[in-house]
Amino acid sequence: MNKSEMADEALFLLLHNEMVSGLYRAAEQGDGENGRCITKLENMGFRVGQGLIERFTKDTARFKDELDIMKFICKDFWTTVFKKQIDNLRTNHQGIYVLQDNKFRLLTQMSAGKQYLEHAPKYLAFTCGLIRGALSNLGIKSIVTAEVSAMPACKFQVMIQKI
Repeated sequence: MNKSEMADEALFLLLHNEMVSGLYRAAEQGDGENGRCITKLENMGFRVGQGLIERFTKDTARFKDELDIMKFICKDFWTTVFKKQIDNLRTNHQGIYVLQDNKFRLLTQMSAGKQYLEHAPKYLAFTCGLIRGALSNLGIKSIVTAEVSAMPACKFQVMIQKI
């Protein structure tokens, strides 16, 4: 990783942390409630995901199917955004996919202690939106949720909405 890539990654991590803390700071001062902060972060991620996937796929051949799209998200998309591939992709072949990242970049800055588990959802909302936005621009309507049982590992569950 060269100096420019390291700087890009550091800026992304700092920007993400500042977005989260800024929204929650505003909520504490009476401008909103915590549930709306999660929604705002998720919506920001959705828009960013739409834009990124548009740029990443402009020179890519059409995808064969839903599984092909999910593999692209786990390999190429995740590598570009988080500098590593998803560690594990599972599916029940009925529209539910589980993406597991054992060392999720946006959680590695936090301690691995159990006391921080309650704060994890606010640091995952943007990424849930990022995945949902990317899939949306590829023609897949989905619901994306995240779960953390031990930091910094997390699982993103993608439920495909059949139209």
